[in-house]
Order: sequence, then C-alpha cells, then structure tokens
Amino acid sequence: MADPIKVLLVDDHQVVRRGLRTFLEVQDDIEVVGEAADGAAGVALAAELQPDVILMDVKMPGMDGVEALRRLRELDHPARVLVVTSFTEQRTVVPALRAGAAGYVYKDVDPDALAGAIRSVHAGHVLLQAEVAGALLSQEEANSGQGRAGSLTEREREVLGLIADGRANREIARALVLSEKTVKTHVSNILMKLDLADRTQAALWAVRHGLSG
Repeated sequence: MADPIKVLLVDDHQVVRRGLRTFLEVQDDIEVVGEAADGAAGVALAAELQPDVILMDVKMPGMDGVEALRRLRELDHPARVLVVTSFTEQRTVVPALRAGAAGYVYKDVDPDALAGAIRSVHAGHVLLQAEVAGALLSQEEANSGQGRAGSLTEREREVLGLIADGRANREIARALVLSEKTVKTHVSNILMKLDLADRTQAALWAVRHGLSG
C-alpha cells in the first residue's frame, strides 16, 4: 500500500481545522500531520514536516495565505497547496493562484469532493471549482490573448498541452520521446514566452486557450 498523503492544515479558525481533521482522519490514504493558525506558522511547519499537500485559507491575521504561498515556494521541498476558503472575489482568487496555489475550493465543498481534490493536486493536477476558474479566465481574457500562442513552436505547444494534463517532466519526456533535460528547456521557454511564473499558470493558460488535452 502506498504511503498516505501527508496533509498540513493552515486556518485561523480552530473549528475549521477541527472539522477538516475529523473528516480527513477517516480517509485511509490521507494523514493530517499538523495544524497552524496563520501563514507564518504554516510556512515554519511546512519546512519542518514536509507535507505533501497543504490546505490553507487566504485571509488570516499576520501573514496571509498569498504571502505564505510565496514563502512556501522557496522551500527545498514545496508542498502542493489547496486553498480552502469562503472568499470568492476575483481580487482574492487570482493572487492566490498566481502565488502558486495548485487548487482553489470553497469551505462548503462536499467532504468527499475535498478528499478527491487533495488526491488530485497531490497527483500534480490543477484543480479549480467552476466559478473560480471563471474568475481567473475573465482576467486572463483582459491580460492576454491568442497572440502569445503564436510565439510557441509546435513542440512547445505539445509540451504545454501535457502540462495542462498534469503530466510531470518525466512523463512528458516519455510521451514525446525526448530527454527530461530537453523537456525542462521547453518548459522554461514556454514560461518565458508566455510571461508566466510557473507550471500552474501555464496549465491554466493552456486550458483557457484550448491547448489542453
């Protein structure tokens, strides 16, 4: 049996953390390894515990979720972060995704769907509820267009499509019969040409512009 997915809970409301822990502890393949009440404590615990997935709120006292996301990306073994929040405004959603969140769901999400979301982001996928995706895509519509896609080579478009499918570099290399080093070069070129910060943004861009599988 595979090792359980190690999850860290970061939320300033104890009742929320307790509810999440109670549900997740009955999942055979998920283990809650720690809790934190703010972003700074969450980053410190992530460095210590090296969880696979972090469930994190956006609005917290002190260091908020967006800043915590930026700090988490600097760790040697950054976890995948699933934002779990009650805030739906675009001005909250988009910064969290741009800071590196792998998924964004609301606190009223069905418990079984939440467990599925944890498994999905752990597997490398980008996961957004429909209305969250809509908020992001409406901003992408204002900030970018199909023109950038024209700067990509055919091979880069293939790589981008596989990124959107949640494939790791090793899987992309195998699918396209390339070396992993060559795939890394293609990924770097894609991010540079599209002016994107990371693979999550690349995946979202690909979905928006019809380059995903």
